[in-house]
Amino acid sequence: MKRFIVLSLTAALAMAAPVAADTITPQAAIARLFTSDKIDSDWFAPSVLQQVPVAQVQIVIDQLKAQLGAYQEVRPDGDHFDTVFATGYAPTFIALDGQGRILSLFFKPPLPTTKDLSGALDQMRTLPGKISVFIENGSTPVQGIAADQPLAIGSAFKLAEVAAVKKQIDAHRVSWTQIVTLRNQWKSLPSGVLQSWPDGAPLTLYSVAALAVSQSDNTGADLLLRTVGRSAVEAESPSNTPFLTTREAFVLKDPANSALLAKWRAANASARNALLAQLDSKPLPSADIFGGKVTAQDVEWFFSTRQLCALMSRVASLPFMSINPGIADPSQWSRVAYKGGSEPGVLNLTTQVVAKNGKTYCLSATWNDTKPLDEKRFELLYGLLLNSLE
Repeated sequence: MKRFIVLSLTAALAMAAPVAADTITPQAAIARLFTSDKIDSDWFAPSVLQQVPVAQVQIVIDQLKAQLGAYQEVRPDGDHFDTVFATGYAPTFIALDGQGRILSLFFKPPLPTTKDLSGALDQMRTLPGKISVFIENGSTPVQGIAADQPLAIGSAFKLAEVAAVKKQIDAHRVSWTQIVTLRNQWKSLPSGVLQSWPDGAPLTLYSVAALAVSQSDNTGADLLLRTVGRSAVEAESPSNTPFLTTREAFVLKDPANSALLAKWRAANASARNALLAQLDSKPLPSADIFGGKVTAQDVEWFFSTRQLCALMSRVASLPFMSINPGIADPSQWSRVAYKGGSEPGVLNLTTQVVAKNGKTYCLSATWNDTKPLDEKRFELLYGLLLNSLE
């Protein structure tokens, strides 16, 4: 997840002189950023302005206010400050030079302050396009929005692959220490790192699964499917047949293959299976051709949020499910398991959390639209929902 508002301005702090007693305090310097109509370049050390122009700082400040509502206060919190707004707060790190000018400024991803479940769901409903939300306490459904409506979920489909792998692990058909060999013809586009690794690289099945989940490695996901077999993954989601590899999906979305896409759209499941060989014979397109535009949104993986929570419940105990916590703050929970997915016009976040009182919750939310999404707003609302579960 690389969609949070984060601003980092750094300088040579080791050379900075102590802040004089009569200069502005760090707390007041943060407050000034959010209470002034316009940011002044005189508030920053020259070394900072060489890295980030004031106009960029202004954009981030305006985005935080638009996202979180009216500014309220700055509160000390250990080694940093919490910049508090109407609906959330942003952990803020700052350092000043001897003249009270900003040498370093860093906003961590914002966190919600309210626990209004109904209010957050109501705000979810105002988003354009299609929304699905499912909230579960243990095995008991709590609330939701169109929880049984299958929508495109992006890389969250990897939950089905991990579930298929775990089933074969439990049946002693494969093992986590089994070696999987990376083949050139199985490489996909980012996200991930394995597409850049050398052909023939040996990897344990555990390493492949961990990369597929924590870094949403597309090549890793395709290796999982190739290892356990397409039919094993389809058993976890019979409505997604044939269950595409990410490479196959990218080839179908390639504008150069529009004729093949037309055949795919007109075909039933059996005919689509027959087209897989043609997909494999096509070269992998460049990632540059997609350029943030919504492309062939019907070439996707479709799950309901209720199905995603069911899959998460089967794999959440696997240690690598907690490497990337997503939106959740791991310090607030005993355990966090997460997988999300996105492409232009598609966004899913699915999290299982175990509260410190032992209660287990699952929250899955999906948003689809025919145009690019306001991902930061969706993530904030998702954070509000998560916060309401404690």
